[in-house]
Amino acid sequence: MTIRLPDFKGGLRAYEPRTEPLAVKTGTPFTSRTVFSAAHVVADPFADTTPDSPAAVDWDATLAFRRHLWSHGLGVAEAMDTAQRGMGLDWAGAAELIRRSAAEAKSVGGLVACGVGTDQLTGPATLAEVRAAYEEQLALVEESGAQAILMASRALAAAAEGPEDYLEVYGHLLRQASEPVILHWLGPMFDPALEGYWGSSDLDAATDTFLEVIAAHPDKVDGIKVSLLEAQREIDIRRRLPQGVRCYTGDDFNYPELIAGDEKGFSHALLGIFDPLGPLAAEAVRVLDTGDTAGFRELLDPTVELSRHLFQAPTRFYKTGVVFLAWLAGHQSHFTMVGGLQSARSLPHFARAYELADGLGLFPDPKLAEERMKTLLSLYGVNQ
Repeated sequence: MTIRLPDFKGGLRAYEPRTEPLAVKTGTPFTSRTVFSAAHVVADPFADTTPDSPAAVDWDATLAFRRHLWSHGLGVAEAMDTAQRGMGLDWAGAAELIRRSAAEAKSVGGLVACGVGTDQLTGPATLAEVRAAYEEQLALVEESGAQAILMASRALAAAAEGPEDYLEVYGHLLRQASEPVILHWLGPMFDPALEGYWGSSDLDAATDTFLEVIAAHPDKVDGIKVSLLEAQREIDIRRRLPQGVRCYTGDDFNYPELIAGDEKGFSHALLGIFDPLGPLAAEAVRVLDTGDTAGFRELLDPTVELSRHLFQAPTRFYKTGVVFLAWLAGHQSHFTMVGGLQSARSLPHFARAYELADGLGLFPDPKLAEERMKTLLSLYGVNQ
């Protein structure tokens, strides 16, 4: 049985879906790497909302997806950009998400770390207001019992006049943190408002400031997440970290080689692509735990084409593909997103994402995925 899929030239092509999913199973905790999946939120499709109104979240489906990730041994990176922070999910919604996810993690023994930002600020802000906003969110995350991830701040990027302002704000927050945090450097390809973060658009200069923050407070930094989509820059940063500070790759283009590492070290992982890849990624890391780097790469390397497709420019809209695949995989009953972001990618983009994910065996029920893909195609006027 074939399905007709649109191509990028305005035509249709035949594709034969696979009939069996990739065989993966839940297993023991990882021993060689710490791995987080940045998880998406599931919208409430029956809520009467507009793109400008507060997000309406289906909490049952959202938390069920986190239990799915935990069941495979993955940690959950909560309330990050994958959860549409600043792209449909406001601070009130993120705060509720943090509370609920942290409580769920405790109930199942899952690992969770949560994003701390400044998105309650809605207009121009002073550095003092940026610090206060960070402090409010840090307090909530710590009270929930989750690890904190200090996210890059649009408000700080707008208010800071140079590297010294970043040193002051981050130094203040790290002194306040009760437990070691993860620092997150999100590049402008993920959020254009973060251009020039760390006080410079020169990445070498920005890197020096970033590392200066860490060097001044190594006891308060568990690790860093680097999302610049430059493998060599991440490796260079990784090699300059103080002993005991981990590097969590956020490079959705080059993650297999960065996690595998080299003779001088390796990266752990905190990745949005591990939302749709969860079970397969977990299987690969368990192979790596045995010392079988080649086997790890054999499993994970073929996923890069899908990841690069989902994260293609404009990269910030990768969330649309992530939620689309969650719908096809049966993790939610609909393809609706907070903020109406389901409209952010084209039909040919969806078709290629389906084809690549199906080829990898990511769909637990390939027939369900095929039926849902046909439903979407019919809405666009493509009849089979």
